[in-house]
Amino acid sequence: MAISFLLLYRLIIMNAKSGGRRKEWIVYILRCADGSFYTGATNGLEKRLISHNRGTASKYTRSRRPVTLLATSADMDKGEALCLEIKIKKMPKIKKIACLKGLRSGSKHS
Repeated sequence: MAISFLLLYRLIIMNAKSGGRRKEWIVYILRCADGSFYTGATNGLEKRLISHNRGTASKYTRSRRPVTLLATSADMDKGEALCLEIKIKKMPKIKKIACLKGLRSGSKHS
């Protein structure tokens, strides 16, 4: 199931209503030293980034350090964050790059 740029943009930039659920989770995208991307979800970004760069956060990034943060989502509940993480991970790298470029340029999509 493909995710459109518009959907990704809305999920990352706009903070959808969640009926009072706590919104303390975010989705993040990292660039690894080998140029690959890593997408994850967390409720403690600073600590997670430190763990990635120490080599203790994931098997994938352990051998691809250092990593740099490319993007983060708006706050969302855990379920929303995990769903978005999966959708982004299923996207081809070229689509992720296009989305990141669109976000950096400040272009608005509706």
